[in-house]
Amino acid sequence: MHPRLDYMTAAPDAFQAILGLETYVAQKSGLDQQLIDLVKLRASQINGCAYCVDMHTKEARAHGLSQQWIDLVSVWREARVFSEKERAALQWVESVTDLPGTGAPDDDYAALKPHFTEAEIVNLTVAIGTINLWNRMAVSFRAPHPVD
Repeated sequence: MHPRLDYMTAAPDAFQAILGLETYVAQKSGLDQQLIDLVKLRASQINGCAYCVDMHTKEARAHGLSQQWIDLVSVWREARVFSEKERAALQWVESVTDLPGTGAPDDDYAALKPHFTEAEIVNLTVAIGTINLWNRMAVSFRAPHPVD
């Protein structure tokens, strides 16, 4: 796979706008880092973004998450390492990432309410939208992941 273009230099203002969302999620959303790592990794898996899966796996590991936790994100429904809060968030990641296929069902939204405030649900959705945007940039323009 060969890169199509470097979107960071081709449209630096667009890149900075996406970075603004990323900064908001990281610094102002109030979401804990483990939840952000979970969102980024699962959405990137769903979207088939090798660049982002590689990056967010490494970040999750650097943030102290266990290798087992990281390995089981893709099969979270069968895994016992995820809390009910994480499960609700994972289902929301899947619903929002596949919005045309799911329509963000009421049951998936309702599952969030025992674990998140309304503001946190909005911020979780912004985090999901942000990683989906990064995934679309990386996949569309064939951003190559590093080989260690």
